[in-house]
Amino acid sequence: MNHRLLLFPYLRGLLRPASSLLLLLGLAACGKTEVPSAAAPAKPRIALVMKSLANEFFGTMADGAKRHAAAHTADFDLVVNGIKNETDLAEQVSLVEQMVAMGVSAIVIAPVDSKALVPALKRAHAAGIAVVNIDNRLDAVALKEAGITVPFVGPDDRAGAAAVGRALAKKLNKGDPVAIIEGLPTADNGRQRRLGFEDAVKEAGLNLVATQSGQWEMERANTVAASLLGAHPDLKALFCANDTMALGAVAAIKAAGREGRVLVAGFDQISAIEPLLASGAVVATANQHADQLAVFGIEAARELLKTKATADRATPVDVITR
Repeated sequence: MNHRLLLFPYLRGLLRPASSLLLLLGLAACGKTEVPSAAAPAKPRIALVMKSLANEFFGTMADGAKRHAAAHTADFDLVVNGIKNETDLAEQVSLVEQMVAMGVSAIVIAPVDSKALVPALKRAHAAGIAVVNIDNRLDAVALKEAGITVPFVGPDDRAGAAAVGRALAKKLNKGDPVAIIEGLPTADNGRQRRLGFEDAVKEAGLNLVATQSGQWEMERANTVAASLLGAHPDLKALFCANDTMALGAVAAIKAAGREGRVLVAGFDQISAIEPLLASGAVVATANQHADQLAVFGIEAARELLKTKATADRATPVDVITR
């Protein structure tokens, strides 16, 4: 009698092993020692952490990321997050911490603040989470002090803003008074766009009379523009660091009865700016391909998970005029 075969019902009754153990014992009974192949590794889970989803630019970014994820369901899972307004640093830090607690494989982040997000991202890095920076570049000194390397995937904001500024400057005369409504001064992309506008102003020989922050928001920019129009009755143009603020500036110009006499430039090419481009109320903006920007970051994160490569990647910016 084959005692090895009698062993099987005894083991089933005593231990009730899983099917994988039965297979292993069966192979041993036949004189074989091969172990079944391991299960395929779990798909990476990638978290996209953005700024305000109330801003059409980031809504477009989220939609593009979701479409990309839907087309690659076999390759990765996507978790999409955004904050309520452009300045809510605490909420974005909290989102990063939630993603760390969730144990995601990678975080793709458009940071509200270029320095203040670094400590939270350092904690993510220490937890073994890959981090990719999009849209607004993290501060290089802060990253160095934190001892982490985070690749940046995004546009050259200074060059893009300078190109938009030149398009507007062509409509003006040397010496014309102009002003800049910048984004958050603590955000690198806000600083770079201001510098790009300043480059264009200097090249054209324009007179920069003021620079104020609109904090990326339409209502704030509307208030700032109204104040600038009142303080400078001969103002000829407003360079706005995003289209949301350009919308606020155009409304202020209309309320002041100075349509056609004060020109506006923006940045982002959101859909709401299109009618204003067509009418000439906005002279130029920049398309940095919001629908693809997060996709570029997601693919960089997937590559980082595979190869540990941390090289930056420049993404396209196109000047749009009427």
